[in-house]
Amino acid sequence: MGARDSPFDRFDSSRLGVDRYRLTTLLLAAVAAVVSAVVVAQVFPHLSLNHDEGVYLQQAAMLLDGRLFLTPPVDDAFRPWFFVESDRGLYSKYTPATAAVFALGKLVGGYPVALAAVSAAIVGLTAALGRELYDARVGLLAGLFVLASPLFLVHAGVYLPYATTTALNLGFALAYLRAERLGSRRLATVAGAAIGLAFFARPYTAVLFAAPFIAHAVWTLGRSLVQESDDPPDRRALLGRRVATAGLGSLGVAVALGYNRVTTGEVLVFPYQAFAPEDGIGFGHRELLQHDVDYTLSLALRANGQVLERLFTEWVVAGVLGTALALVGLAVLVASWRRLAASSTPTTESTRRRRRLVRRTLLTGLFVSVPVGNLAFWGNYNVLGSLAVETDGLIYYLGPYYHYDLLIPTAVFAAVGVDTLAGHLRRLAARRFEATTARRVSLAVLVLSAAAFGGVAATTAADPLDRNRDASRELDRAYEPFDGEASPPDDTVVFLPPVYGEWLNHPFQRLRNDPGFDGDRVYAVGDTHELDVAAAFPDRTLYRYVFTGSWSPVDDRSVDAELRRVNRVSGDRVGVDATMELPDRTRAVTVQVATAEGRASFVTDGAPGSLSLSLTASDGELAVSGSRLEPVGEETLSLAARDEVRVTVFVQTGTSSGFSYRLSLPVGVDDGEVRTLSPTASVCELPTRCRPAGLGTGASDVSVETTVRSAGTNETVEASATERGLTGLGT
Repeated sequence: MGARDSPFDRFDSSRLGVDRYRLTTLLLAAVAAVVSAVVVAQVFPHLSLNHDEGVYLQQAAMLLDGRLFLTPPVDDAFRPWFFVESDRGLYSKYTPATAAVFALGKLVGGYPVALAAVSAAIVGLTAALGRELYDARVGLLAGLFVLASPLFLVHAGVYLPYATTTALNLGFALAYLRAERLGSRRLATVAGAAIGLAFFARPYTAVLFAAPFIAHAVWTLGRSLVQESDDPPDRRALLGRRVATAGLGSLGVAVALGYNRVTTGEVLVFPYQAFAPEDGIGFGHRELLQHDVDYTLSLALRANGQVLERLFTEWVVAGVLGTALALVGLAVLVASWRRLAASSTPTTESTRRRRRLVRRTLLTGLFVSVPVGNLAFWGNYNVLGSLAVETDGLIYYLGPYYHYDLLIPTAVFAAVGVDTLAGHLRRLAARRFEATTARRVSLAVLVLSAAAFGGVAATTAADPLDRNRDASRELDRAYEPFDGEASPPDDTVVFLPPVYGEWLNHPFQRLRNDPGFDGDRVYAVGDTHELDVAAAFPDRTLYRYVFTGSWSPVDDRSVDAELRRVNRVSGDRVGVDATMELPDRTRAVTVQVATAEGRASFVTDGAPGSLSLSLTASDGELAVSGSRLEPVGEETLSLAARDEVRVTVFVQTGTSSGFSYRLSLPVGVDDGEVRTLSPTASVCELPTRCRPAGLGTGASDVSVETTVRSAGTNETVEASATERGLTGLGT
C-alpha cells in the first residue's frame, strides 16, 4: 500500500487553520482522556487488585514533598509495600519516572489527570504513527482501535507503569521514524530523550521496544560508512541523527544508573534487585518474598504462550476478530515486499517504496522482540496465577500488561487490514454496479460491518471492566468505615491489621501516609508496635481498623469492617478486665496467658454463664485472677520492658469441637510507669480462623466485653469511666 491522499489529509478552512486529520486526532485523544476519567471513577474507585498502584502513588507523594526516602517515626510499623530498607530510610523498589508523571498530574489537578493525559497521548501518538507509516485514514483507525482495546481501557484507570512507558516508547518510535523521513536531527534528539525516559521508567521494556529500531540504526549507519558512493553530507546527517538519538538515550541510562547509586549504593544494582535479588531477568531459581519457582525455558514457553493467547483473543480490540484484521494488514505488508522484489531495475520511486516498507517493517519487529524478550521474565508466569485456571491471576482482571506495547502494532495493522478490505469492497462494487449504486452498496456493507465489529469490540471490552467493577463493589464494604460520616476525625492514628505481613498499603492501598507522617490521619501496622506508635503520636486519637471475612474481593465473600476507638492507660499498675460468655453447650474451659517471659495455665468449673478474667500489669510482672479460675502452676508471670500479653480461652463444646476467645494486650514499662492500650478481642471458631469480637455472624451466646483500667496511684486514663476501653461486644 503506497502513500495516497486521504479525505482527512486537508481541511480547507483558513479560519481554523488546522488540517482535518489533526483536528480529528485531537478529538479522539480527548475522548480517550474522558474515558480514562470515567474508568478511574466508576471501575477503580479504590484502586485495582494490583497493589503496585499504592507504591507508585506513595512515591509520587514523596516526589511532591521533595523526598526520595521515607524516615518513619517507628521502625517496622510504617513500611509501605515494596519499599526497601536502607541506612538513609525507605525507598521504593521502582524508579521514580512513572511516579513523576503521576506527581505532575497531582500538581495540575489530581492524580487522575495524569492517567487521562497518558491515555490521550497513547491514542493520539498511535494515530500519528499510523499516519506516518501509511495515511490519515489508517492512523485514525489505529487510534480508535487502541481506544477500544480492553487492555487499554483497563489500564486507562490504574496507576501502573505500563501505559506510561508505552506512551514514551510511542513518542520514541514516532520521532525516530519522522526523523528518518525528514532527515531531522531535532526529531532524532526527541527520539533519544523519549527512549531514555522509557528506560528510566522500565529498563527492560524500553530495550525490548527499541530493539528493532536499534538494529535499523546500526545497520543503516554501518552501511553508510562502508558504501563510499553515498553522498558525504547525507552520511554526516545520518551520523548526526544517530549521535543525537544515542546521546539522549544514553543520558536516560546514565540517570537510571545514577539513581541506583543514590538508592542502592551500587551503580549496577537496581532497586528491585535490592528488594529481591532473585526477582530479575533470566532462568533458574526466581524468588520474590516467600514466592519462588524454578523458572525453566520450558515453563517460560508454556506461560508466555498462554499470555500471548489471552492477549490476542481477549485483550486487543475485538479479540480474535481484531487479531484476524491485523493478520490481514501484515499480509498486505508481505505482499508489498513481494511486489517490490519482483520489480525490474531500481528507480527513484522503488527506492522510496523500499524505505517506506522498511519503516513499516520496523513496527512488525515488536511482534518478535517483545514476546521473545518476555520469555526471560518470570513475571509472565506470575501474572497467570495457576496456569490451569483461566480465571486465576491478575491477568484475568488487568490483562497481559507486560505485553502492553503489542497493542500498538496490532492496532496499526488491524487498521491497515480494515482499510484494505474496504478498498477491495469498493472496487468490487464498482465492477458490479453503476457508480451511484456501488457507493450505496459499499456504504451499506461498511455500516453493517462496522456495527458488527463494534458489537464484538464492545462485548470484548465490557467483560474485564465488569470483573473489576464487581471487585470494587466488594472493596466498597471494606473501606466503608473510612468514608462519609463514619470516617475517623482528623488528627488520628489508625492501626491496620497485618493481613499479608507487616506492610502498609498491602492490601490497604487507599490508606497511605503523607511522606512526613504528619497528615490528618496516620496509618500504622497494628499488633506488634502499637505502644511505640502511640508514644510517637501522644496527642492523636487512636483507632483500630478491624474486619471479618476474606479481604480478597474476588472470592464472593464479603467483608464486615469497622473502626474501634483505642484508649491509652498508664500508671503504677494497669490492667484489663474481660467478661466472656460460656454457652449452655460448654463442657470444659482452659485458659492460657502468655508473655515474652513465660506462660501460665488455668482451668474453670466449665459451668455455662459469664467467665470473668482480670490481668494486672506492674513493673516486671503480670498477675492473673478470676473468681472461677484455678491455676495450674503460678498465677504471676514475668513481663519484659516491651511485651505483648496474649490470652487464649478455649471453650470445649463437644468431644472434638469448641471455639476460643483471644485477647491481646500491649504492655510497656518506662521508668517504673506501666503503659497499655485497649486490648484486641477475637473469637476463633478454628485456630486459624478468627474474627474480631462483635463482627460477623456467629452464635448468639458467644460474646466478650473488655475494659482497660489503671490500678495505680499515678494514673492516666484516656476515657471516662463509662466509655473506656470497650473493644468488642456482640456476636
